[in-house]
Amino acid sequence: MGESLFIDLGEKEVNTYLFESRGSSYSAKETRNYPVSGQYEFSPASEARNMENTYLSLPLSCLNFRVIELPFSDKERIREVLPFELDGMMLSGADNVIFDNIVVGSADQKYKVLAVYIEKDLLKKVLDSLRAYGIDPVFVTCLELRGKVKDFSLPDLLVPVMPEPEKRVGLAVEEIKNPTINLRRQEFSYTRDLEKTRKSLRVTAVLLALLILVLSADIFLKIISVRSEVSALKNSMRKEYKDIFPEEKNIMNELYQLKSHMKELQDREDIFVGINPLDLLLKFSDIERHGIVFNEITEDKANIVLKGEAPSLGDIQKLKDRLGGILADVTIADSKTSGRNTMLFTITAKEKRV
Repeated sequence: MGESLFIDLGEKEVNTYLFESRGSSYSAKETRNYPVSGQYEFSPASEARNMENTYLSLPLSCLNFRVIELPFSDKERIREVLPFELDGMMLSGADNVIFDNIVVGSADQKYKVLAVYIEKDLLKKVLDSLRAYGIDPVFVTCLELRGKVKDFSLPDLLVPVMPEPEKRVGLAVEEIKNPTINLRRQEFSYTRDLEKTRKSLRVTAVLLALLILVLSADIFLKIISVRSEVSALKNSMRKEYKDIFPEEKNIMNELYQLKSHMKELQDREDIFVGINPLDLLLKFSDIERHGIVFNEITEDKANIVLKGEAPSLGDIQKLKDRLGGILADVTIADSKTSGRNTMLFTITAKEKRV
């Protein structure tokens, strides 16, 4: 629910209609009447001062009219061409008046347009008198004109007709919903809503800037925190790396150098993984050797190589047979006589896989 005030200005008096609105419905709450001193000079009623939604109707006598024919009916396009169409018809020129228009008829694909205009000085005088009391009308129209354009006749415009007060209240409601004309244009345009929008946009911009500032500060603090954590992790990694590789002095990139060491260990995995030399020696200790001596035992993940010295070739063959019980793929790779009348041999084998 809201309140709106319609100011109906006449030549000798001014009527005000206070409306109560519910959605698109308006009901008259109060009407008042005040005198006008001089040419449209009046003091607004107390209820009109500083009211947000106000509307103004001017008397028919303060408006001027021209009728022209145009090949189109769009009001915005008509407003654009009116100054050029009427400039030569007015003594003061089109720059000194404010225009609006009403399409009042059509024939043969042409439209009869009623051009309505008022002198800028007069309109300024009326609006300034209202603005002094904090009144800024949403639009400026003419109640008397509304009835005359329904059955338009140019001579009727020259005959002022004052509808009854009750009828004027009804016309005021119709004008609020859909004004016949609006002379608040160009430098006299209604700007209060625009100023509200601008103020709202400024507030929004300030709040957005504050939000960006807060988010930026939060991101900045997070960056500092992450950098601090990264620095702490790097220091911890360097300390651990020095503990693992104390002999290294030139440490440039702990992670890269650690990966390099890991790759080196992986490359040497075949040498170290899966070999149990103690177990192999224990197995050899259980074998009867009868004067056979092992000079060299080599073991890796793939092969076992035994080199030694035996009293005879037959003893080497017996050793091969005994090794076959604990090893796989036992082969005498080489045998030859030594200078001490003994046999040198080389036997290859592999670990048995369970």
